[in-house]
Amino acid sequence: MAFSVAIIGRPNVGKSTLFNRLVGKRLALVDDTPGVTRDLREGDGRLRDLRFTVIDTAGLEEATDDSLQGRMRRLTEQAIDTADVSLFIIDARAGITSTDRELADLLRRKEARVIVLGNKSEGRAGDEGFYEGFSLGLGEPVRVSAEHGEGMEDLRDALAPFAEEFAMEPESLPEIEVALDPETGEPVEAVEPGKPIQIAIVGRPNAGKSTLVNRILGTEKMLTGPEAGITRDAIGTVHDWNGTPVKLFDTAGMRKRAKVTGKLEKLSVSDGLRAVKFSEVVVVLLDAQNPLESQDLRIADLAEREGRAVVIAINKWDLVEEKQKTMHVLKEQVTRLLPQLRGVPLVMLSARDGKNVDRLHAAVMKAHGVWNARVSTSRLNDWLLQMVARHPPPAPGGRRIKLRYMTQAKTRPPTFVAFCSRPEEVPTAYRRYLVNGLREDFGLEGTPLRLFLRKRDNPFDGGGKK
Repeated sequence: MAFSVAIIGRPNVGKSTLFNRLVGKRLALVDDTPGVTRDLREGDGRLRDLRFTVIDTAGLEEATDDSLQGRMRRLTEQAIDTADVSLFIIDARAGITSTDRELADLLRRKEARVIVLGNKSEGRAGDEGFYEGFSLGLGEPVRVSAEHGEGMEDLRDALAPFAEEFAMEPESLPEIEVALDPETGEPVEAVEPGKPIQIAIVGRPNAGKSTLVNRILGTEKMLTGPEAGITRDAIGTVHDWNGTPVKLFDTAGMRKRAKVTGKLEKLSVSDGLRAVKFSEVVVVLLDAQNPLESQDLRIADLAEREGRAVVIAINKWDLVEEKQKTMHVLKEQVTRLLPQLRGVPLVMLSARDGKNVDRLHAAVMKAHGVWNARVSTSRLNDWLLQMVARHPPPAPGGRRIKLRYMTQAKTRPPTFVAFCSRPEEVPTAYRRYLVNGLREDFGLEGTPLRLFLRKRDNPFDGGGKK
């Protein structure tokens, strides 16, 4: 079992830069603006032979009330309490500040294991501030530069004793099961048992995304509050949700592109879009008091275009008075405004009270199952014969288009290929007829479907067999 390391310090000392350095990829947003990081972000850290969990935290400020800074401070203190080691970063170029000393006193009161890091120590400009680190009384500082990767070997040596203390037998790797196509016997997909389902929670600002994630996790891990736009990073957290291993991504609120002007908000939105692209299920969270605005439709359409399984959740349902009437109107609007997601699961819930969150779990599992569905070729072609008999393809120029054969090319999302005589002349309405039939007859409602029409090669074209 790996030990855990929390990176703490006042705002803008380089915590997220060090976090990205330790995990070996750009996960946390980095900007010159103080206070970019607000939530706790975890990653798999590595320093040569050492493996550990690393936690990025918000910049610690002196506020202790219920303000945004006060709530951020409480999250940081929570990380200090749960982590095995705290990496206390000071800015070697700026020197020790009153906030640094207050944080050092806090660490002593908590009797935390601490390693002091003098960041930005490259060159001589950081010498004076680095040596001031001894005055904190927390041991000998380690000179590092998170941006340039200097001092990582010294940090590895400082962490090594903790690695030995928490060392355990290495866990065995799970076996990989290979699914075989029942008709061809070919491997179609590698399935890793117990692999978490990637779920992105997306929506407009202040829809309640962080509150919902906290409710599912059963702990106040994500920063919440009445202020819009609190979340900035797409934070991924692994959790067992009603017996299902999942990785939940809490994302920044997505406003209309014209309203996104600041550099930091652009970075936050880009991080959320990346979470959608790499997720398996996207939960589009709407505010029951202002549901299905144009931006909500754009977000749902984005998830469909990316080929993700989609669930629409209506939050703050406890504030709705005429529930039956509102539910009927919402279902009609979703069917009319999102025809490309016909039959998408719709869940009314209250993230604050936890009402119907279990129904959301059931809807996510169903959507994920449909997203992975596979239909045998024999069933598809029997179905195709019936569809053609019921509604024959058009006959442009007096020559009827012939649909000869259909197969499923892949899952995630379900993707089908139909071979016909003149695919470029098949009208959009007939394609829609086939897609809607696939949804209804094979239980593929609510998930993106892909249908490609291909021309089957004629072996006698060109005067001979190919």
